[in-house]
Parts: sequence; C-alpha cells; structure tokens
Amino acid sequence: MDEIGASAAAALAYVEQVPPAQGDSMMGVPFAACDVVRVGFIGVGGRGAGQLHEMLAVPGARVTAISDRSPAHAARARDQVLKAGQPEPAVESDWRRLCERDDVDLVYVCTPWDWHVPQAVWAMDCGKHAAVEVPAATTLADCWLMVDTSERTRRHCMILENCCYEYAEMLVLNMIRAGRFGTITHGEAAYIHDLRSMLLADEGEGLWRREPHRQRNGNLYPTHGLGPVARYMDIHRGDRFTRLVSMSSQSASLAAWRDRNLPADSPKRSEAYPCGDMNSSLLQTAQGRTVLLQHDVVTPRPYSRINLVQGTQGAFVDYPPRFFFDGQPGHDWVPMEGFRAEFEHPLWREQGELARQLGGHGGMDFIMNYRLVQLMRQGQPPDIDVYDAAAWSAPGPLSDISVAWGNLALPFPDFTRGHWGG
Repeated sequence: MDEIGASAAAALAYVEQVPPAQGDSMMGVPFAACDVVRVGFIGVGGRGAGQLHEMLAVPGARVTAISDRSPAHAARARDQVLKAGQPEPAVESDWRRLCERDDVDLVYVCTPWDWHVPQAVWAMDCGKHAAVEVPAATTLADCWLMVDTSERTRRHCMILENCCYEYAEMLVLNMIRAGRFGTITHGEAAYIHDLRSMLLADEGEGLWRREPHRQRNGNLYPTHGLGPVARYMDIHRGDRFTRLVSMSSQSASLAAWRDRNLPADSPKRSEAYPCGDMNSSLLQTAQGRTVLLQHDVVTPRPYSRINLVQGTQGAFVDYPPRFFFDGQPGHDWVPMEGFRAEFEHPLWREQGELARQLGGHGGMDFIMNYRLVQLMRQGQPPDIDVYDAAAWSAPGPLSDISVAWGNLALPFPDFTRGHWGG
C-alpha cells in the first residue's frame, strides 16, 4: 500500500495498524559473549570506507568479509584490512553470500537508504546481527519488518547513530541521569546541513541521495538529531513517542542553486523537487514531553543538530554547547568546559584520544564502534536496539503522510508492542 494512502482516513488507519508479533521482545536481550567479533561490511564506498577505518582500530574486531558493487571499492577495502595487519578478508560480489558466511557474526550495512532493510533482514535470517547506517528504514512497513525479523530470528538490528556517541551528547546524558536538569519536559533536534552541491553532484551520494527530494515531502533524515534527544528522554526505557504532526515550507533553495550553478543543458534542469526546504515536526511522548524535530539540507545555513533539552532545573543547547541552570544570575549561557571534569563519559575519558586521532566525525564514529564491539564481547544488550532503529526512522514516513494530508496529526506506532515501560 502507498503509505500516504488514498485518503486521510486510509492513511490514518494504515499508521494505526500493528502487525501480529512473530516472536518475543528483543528488549534487554544480551548478545552471546565472544572473544572476537567477526564483521562483514556491505558497502565500502564513502561512508563504508570511513567506518571500516574506524572498526579496524577497535580491539577484538576482525573484518572477515567485504562486499561492494564496485570492484575498485572492494579491492581498496581489502587492502585496508591487510594494511591493518588482519588476515585477508573474503570479497563477495553478492552481498547475500556475505550474510550467509560462517565466519561473520555482525553484518555492517553502509549502502544507500533503500537497501538498508533488505540487507539487514537477510543478515538476520542468516543468523547474523545487523548494524545499519541511518536512516535504518524509510517506510513504516520496513520499520515493522525490521522489528518482526529481529524478534523472529532472535538477532539484533542496531542503527548506527553515531551522534548518540558524540562528546557533548554523552556528557549531557550523564548529567541528565545524575538529575542535574530535574524533570525533562522538552527537546529540540534537527539535521540542518547545506548539502546542495553534494545532492547535485554526478558522483558519490549525488547519484542517489537527491531522489527522495524528487519523490517525498517530509523529514528525509530524522535520526541524527532525534537519536540523542530520545536517549535523553528514556524513549523505550520508561517513555515512548505517541503523536506526530508535521509541516513543510515551500521548496525553493535546491532548484535555485541548481539554476545558478549547472549548465543550461543539464538534464537536472527539468527536475522538480516537491520536498520543502524546511520540515518541522512536533512529537509528543506518553509522559507528556514534546520534541521539535527539523530537517533542512538545501539552504545556506551553518550546520546544526540543535540538540536542546530542557527540564525543571536547567537547559542545554548545542552549537556551541552551553548550559543554563535555575538560580543562575542574568540570561547568559554557561560554556560546557566547567562540566567536563565531573560529567565526561568514561568512554571518552578512556578512548577519546584515540578516537580523535582516527578522526571520524570528531571521534564519535570510533566511540560508537568500540562500544558496539565491547557489548558483543562482554555479552551485554545493545545500547540502541531494533525498536530505537524503527522509532527514530519512523518520523520520515510519518512526516510524509502528515504533510500530504494537511498537517494531519498522527498516532506514533509503538514498535515495542507495549514493552517500553522500562
């Protein structure tokens, strides 16, 4: 079914559907402990090559297999593994065969968005855990398919949301858990990143990432901003999202940049981009908290994920990171520096120097990969599970539906089927 539906009533009924469970909940289910985590990479182009670089530095991780449509990318990745001193990995031309291998524990998916769910589902059906780049899914049907497959196969499907492991996000999470902000009431999250030149490029992500701007009108990329705020609010660990309403601005900036920069005979001149420049969605939680979630990748504006959280005793907002607490004189924010000694996350204290040296998004990529491998080796549950992957991705298709039907307020699916209470 077209998720936007033939009518607002049909769209609403579709959103409310909860498929029957195919297995028990995966919440809190630990990995089987292992000394070495054997990783197979699907997609080692731009993003995949960067994540491979980070993973090769993680103690206890061994890259055993690689698959990419480009033989040149696969060969480069194989050489990267050998240069790191690991045994030569298998190179599979078909990603399905990589998932079927006996020497892979974790399938690491770094492909274009529409491939994420098919590859993760096949990996789980082959008995492997899956780690999937963002967004994990782009339709509600695929969100449910991830959840159902994970529960049926008893394999985890984690979203690789690196922003949850950034220095400031982890420090603030420690402060929230220590009670410094009091009762959390509101958050703001975004992905604001000028990608116009990349979207219209003839290489890399320009070959596919512009297509959603031609087909959809909503929040195309919700998880970078929403993931950290969801963790601040204990989503699926005592709270959950219950409603969403969304609206988009007019579409102007991507076409204007194209017309200024591409030749008059470029085939892209005939393209239409219905996706609004700015999409703003409001989410509500079962505990009565609210979240403002925004998406804009086509206007000239400095990068920001906003990353705001506020409570009864104080507030934090990023870009630059700063705090304000109850009783503080005046109206000036306080910089983050004074809170590092007490609230710096142990992962950054122990691994931060290496993480920054490796350089992946300021170190957050290594911290994320280190943590995932650490949890698998120790036999602990994942920090971020399939229910998070589904819920953080779901504002994409939900916003499409809401915008299409005049900013229709929608129920937010409970992907945990009632197990979110913590």
